[in-house]
Amino acid sequence: MIKIELATSTVLTVIKTTGLFAPLFFILFHIIRQFLFIPVAVVCVAGGILFGTELGSLYSVIGLTCASITFYLFSRIFPNLIHRFVKMKEKWIGAYTYFSTGQIMILRLIPLVNFSLISLCILEKTKGFMRYVRLSFITHIPSSLCFTFLGASLQKLSPILVAALLLTLLFLIYFLREKQVFIKWEDFFLKEKGTARQ
Repeated sequence: MIKIELATSTVLTVIKTTGLFAPLFFILFHIIRQFLFIPVAVVCVAGGILFGTELGSLYSVIGLTCASITFYLFSRIFPNLIHRFVKMKEKWIGAYTYFSTGQIMILRLIPLVNFSLISLCILEKTKGFMRYVRLSFITHIPSSLCFTFLGASLQKLSPILVAALLLTLLFLIYFLREKQVFIKWEDFFLKEKGTARQ
């Protein structure tokens, strides 16, 4: 597993070479990061070191929102590619599980959760491009602030404390869950037909 320090120093080296265009390239790096399988925390930590915590957090929120917009566009241009994430969601979360805004914010704080999978959950929750962008922007704020301000020190925490933090986040995900389950009209009758045949 690549250590945060090594990955962060690599990102820093790449961004530093761009000079005055560093903020723009940092935002672009957030967009391509999802295709290079680099954790969000690594890029946010690099942003904090390069630009300071305030500007680093701001650039990360913009960059992550742009990455979410890229996912949205890909979902429209390459529906078969997005189908892979739909299958992943059905396997790990469930076909009819929909997260609340609070749950999505918490999931963004867990580095191991796939970025595109959460974007898919937002896509299913919202109707229309602007609502998708707005919700994506809002849910990126806590994770950007957390990773930029605390990211560098997270690796120094004891395993017990990290486990306790993860358990707390998992509890919050359960506590903030939506109390209703929505099933698509056609899926409901498809299920009913399957039951009737048995």
